Amino acid sequence: MKQAVFITGAHSGTGYKIAQTFAEKGWDVFITSRRGPDAEKAAKAIAKTYGVFTKGYECNIRNEQQVIDIFSDIDACGRFVETVVLNAANMGFYPQDPAAGQDFWTVPLEDFAEVFETNLVWNFSIVRQAALRMREHKKGSVVFISSNTAYRAIPNRAAYSASKGGINSLVKALAVDLGPYGIRCNVVLPGTIKTERWVQMGNKQIVNGSLTPIGDISDFEDIANACWFFGTDLSKNITGSEMVVDGGMTCQLYPRILNELKKKAMEEEV
Repeated sequence: MKQAVFITGAHSGTGYKIAQTFAEKGWDVFITSRRGPDAEKAAKAIAKTYGVFTKGYECNIRNEQQVIDIFSDIDACGRFVETVVLNAANMGFYPQDPAAGQDFWTVPLEDFAEVFETNLVWNFSIVRQAALRMREHKKGSVVFISSNTAYRAIPNRAAYSASKGGINSLVKALAVDLGPYGIRCNVVLPGTIKTERWVQMGNKQIVNGSLTPIGDISDFEDIANACWFFGTDLSKNITGSEMVVDGGMTCQLYPRILNELKKKAMEEEV
């Protein structure tokens, strides 16, 4: 069976770039989206550009049978999903105002719980179906996308931060449980990424290059390259590990710009 990669939330943005990265190396690509037509459109575009076999699927939380059916269909295509990249996530905010997050005092409990369902439970169901096949081949790689906010909390994103911390712990647990079957599990922790949503936020952007030691935040390819490393034999002896890709945001005690702002404020007081 030909090797393939399975990527969730890959119809656009970071997920799409991850799909492109594997496709340009000759891997067949299966992608999902909450909207089936979007996944199918993205899959066709990748197939046309890179000449690999692709297929897109609608995939939703609380639907384990849908996940089972997807992997059964991949079997029927004669492909082995050697690598899974769990990119899709509930971001723990509302589309109308991402900067506001979820207010602790007013967030409906079902909205809070849905973040965990998406980022942990749903991902677990996907990993299990993939691992059943990987176990037969005695080889496989699972790559989770977490966040640097698992270690550095930001306002009004309690569910998101906690769920990403849960992912980091889940990766270690799965590395132990699945290692004997030749299956590796690792996690990429991005910081802020130059998504379309981030660009549209304009002056409401909370984080940009002025806050990181390296002077920039992540492009899609920065995350895709990390996933390629963990997803292939480049990391064949690495499991249960974390890779932070955030321009150095979390390695500092505070951003350098704070010194400049403090100095400016002191000068204005004089």
